[in-house]
Amino acid sequence: MTSRETINNSPGKPENHPINRLLPSLNLHTPPHLKDYIPKLPSFSNPLIHNPLYDLSHEFFISPHEVVLKKILFDYSGENSAGDLYTCAGPRTDICFDPKNVKAAIVTCGGLCPGLNTVIRELVVGLWDLYGVREIFGVMSGYRGFCTCELLRLNPKTGHDWHKRGGTVLQTSRGGFDLERIVHSIEANGFNQVYIIGGDGTMRGAVKIYNEVCRRKLNISIAGIPKTVDNDVGIIDRSFGFQTAVEIAQQAINAAHVEAESAVNGIGLVKLMGRSTGHIALHATLSSRDVDCCLIPENDFYLEGKGGLFEFLDQRLKDNGHFVLVVAEGAGQNLIPRTEEQKEERDESGNPVFLDVGNWLKSELKSWWARDHKGLFTVKYIDPTYMIRAVPANATDNLYCTLLAHSSIHGAMAGFTGFVTGPINGHYAYIPVDEVARAKNLVNTRDHKWAWVRSVTNQPDFVKS
Repeated sequence: MTSRETINNSPGKPENHPINRLLPSLNLHTPPHLKDYIPKLPSFSNPLIHNPLYDLSHEFFISPHEVVLKKILFDYSGENSAGDLYTCAGPRTDICFDPKNVKAAIVTCGGLCPGLNTVIRELVVGLWDLYGVREIFGVMSGYRGFCTCELLRLNPKTGHDWHKRGGTVLQTSRGGFDLERIVHSIEANGFNQVYIIGGDGTMRGAVKIYNEVCRRKLNISIAGIPKTVDNDVGIIDRSFGFQTAVEIAQQAINAAHVEAESAVNGIGLVKLMGRSTGHIALHATLSSRDVDCCLIPENDFYLEGKGGLFEFLDQRLKDNGHFVLVVAEGAGQNLIPRTEEQKEERDESGNPVFLDVGNWLKSELKSWWARDHKGLFTVKYIDPTYMIRAVPANATDNLYCTLLAHSSIHGAMAGFTGFVTGPINGHYAYIPVDEVARAKNLVNTRDHKWAWVRSVTNQPDFVKS
């Protein structure tokens, strides 16, 4: 249902004009709209027009022609590929729902992340104060809550301080996705706006819900808000809670550095979140300046032999007397011995169960020292995972969560559906949810950020000759 158009940015220009090279043909990715399958959907005047709290200049409302450019750096030598445009987020002058008839549902799925409660609170406050919606419900316990009809009526008074709390007041869970029962529950409860907050697995579920709602031609807007502390959601600049996670990770790294520096041949080992991507480990390493080596899932490493981790660690201990090692949870999984049962084990979301790379590294380090060295040796292992996930969002992420929530509300009210809200190059946009569900945001080990990590740690590239 995603609409894509090709835009010629230089009509009438000669073929050799520089603008033809600077601005190539652009692909417009517009999110689905309820009018795609409900052509006679009525329009309503946005109540914000009559709200005295808002500046009603033309800049406040978003024109249907405003778009966000995904790629802003172009090679104008003639080798550049087509760019991508996304619909700009924000309030429209005309909306497709009469606010007094809106019944909204909010659900959180997957693991915890700083800022979840802020998003919930701002969805409630935005719907209530901006549009006058009075029927707002939280669906408890993730997707399972639709099947069990565990609903919590929400209003700004009940959630006035939620942004100061970690976790999610709506509770969450993994798995429990039953498409038929979920869509039946949405329809039976009379929900016509559903806000789904979760990671890539949750967004894949949102795609299925949207497709089924579309197939039944229901006047229901499905809005996704991507949530992953690992920052592995593609297309958008970053996911909410990520900056808070990096900030709290500093405390664990600082503690590991103190422990390592205070011991003879001390090792401070910190495992940070990052199943498939190493963004937290990378940014925490760059921010800390106390890290000697950073290991991430996108970059293979090995322990023994020339150019391996042990050789580098041995030399650094001789030079400095201590060593701080940061590892993302998904790194080195191919090196950890597994039983046949462990190879097949999956969590409730269908993801492979990861073994604890931190404990494995701790054991390998101790074995290496006992085999090849004499004297004192200490490994202090710190895993701050649940401490990071459970804290409230910092100021930057709180602001981000507020803008995400309000952008989602404006999109749903305007009739968009099957979409996700997020910043692209600093501008909030509406993105088809199926694109976000497919996209990944892996660390590019060939770009400048990974080069910066190598330059500040002087660690080997772990490429065997």
